[in-house]
Amino acid sequence: MTEPPRVLVADDQTLVRTGFRLILGADGIDVVAEAANGTEAVEAVRRTRPDVVLMDVRMPEMDGLEATRRILDGAADTPGISGAPEGPRVIILTTFDLDRYVYAALSAGASGFLLKDVTPEQLTAAVRTVRTGDALLAPAITRRLVQRFARRGSDTTALHRDLASLTPRELEVLGLLARGLSNAELATRLHLAEATVKTHVARILAKLGLRDRVQAVIAAYETGLVSAGAHDE
Repeated sequence: MTEPPRVLVADDQTLVRTGFRLILGADGIDVVAEAANGTEAVEAVRRTRPDVVLMDVRMPEMDGLEATRRILDGAADTPGISGAPEGPRVIILTTFDLDRYVYAALSAGASGFLLKDVTPEQLTAAVRTVRTGDALLAPAITRRLVQRFARRGSDTTALHRDLASLTPRELEVLGLLARGLSNAELATRLHLAEATVKTHVARILAKLGLRDRVQAVIAAYETGLVSAGAHDE
């Protein structure tokens, strides 16, 4: 039986942390630690080795963006409880769907983001999704975010990837993935089994040296495979 995800909740508001703890606990998800600022979050990750970190952006002492960078930069030294070398996955929490800090958080390696008004079902589903190594890309708002990130011509750590190593089918999968399609939607669209789609996605990530689907989407925009503002036809 798969162990439940181990989660760290980092937010400077006590009521938010308490609410998330209750919601996650009710669904069998273990909240192993809480943090009121980024400094506490970084230390708590080292101490408790969570699978997933729910990270607020705006916190005192150290904001969520810098904390995310430090956690992911040191991931090899602080693997998850399962021993996975990539360490914890980070989900950014924000009140604003276009918070400018989220762009840099995705570039730093965060696995996605959630608005704080998510439903309990969306919160627990997001935690379980990123725990398995996937990324949170289903909401339409995330697609807008990534498109706007790509148009910025990021001056941070841009992903410059050579797509020549991908097969025509993998390029097709990447293009549709960049438009926000889930694995199930990709399977229906391409008339493939969902397991086959997962294999294609895994190969794309491996060939391009990417961490997850978020980085794959950013790479698709930055390499011009998909243009910002393009619509799924």
